[in-house]
Amino acid sequence: MKRRSLVIAAASSPVAARFAWAHHGWSSFDQERPLYLEGKVVRARWQNPHAELVIEIPAGLKVPADLATRALPAQSAPVDGPGLLAKATAPRRTDRQWELELAPLTRMEAWKVSEIKPGTTISAVGFTFKEEKGEPVMRVEYLFADGKVYGLRSSPA
Repeated sequence: MKRRSLVIAAASSPVAARFAWAHHGWSSFDQERPLYLEGKVVRARWQNPHAELVIEIPAGLKVPADLATRALPAQSAPVDGPGLLAKATAPRRTDRQWELELAPLTRMEAWKVSEIKPGTTISAVGFTFKEEKGEPVMRVEYLFADGKVYGLRSSPA
């Protein structure tokens, strides 16, 4: 019986490791270098542990000239939003598709974010892994959708 348990545990560990890698906290991301992404949603998953979007970004993506001056909503957590927008850069890597990790559904509901559907154009400021290593994943700090801005680090203030 012990041997069978070991075999099952060994066989499931890659699955568990992949699941753990896909859902990480803020500490996995380089919060010193905010990125700007913009593109069309090609896939959306509106489920916990957090909503996720996959977007296709255009070649030659540039940070909009007005990004640093955009109005931001107040959040319950202290976030230097204007500072993040001012520091945001386009990614160095050339991936055309990026996975965007949003907030848990309860927080998305608190911000009154409607479910985002494929085909919608959105933009975001957030963080990826140090030195942009690994998969093209962004943990979204600010989401710009349908003419509105949402601060996803915490609930609205």
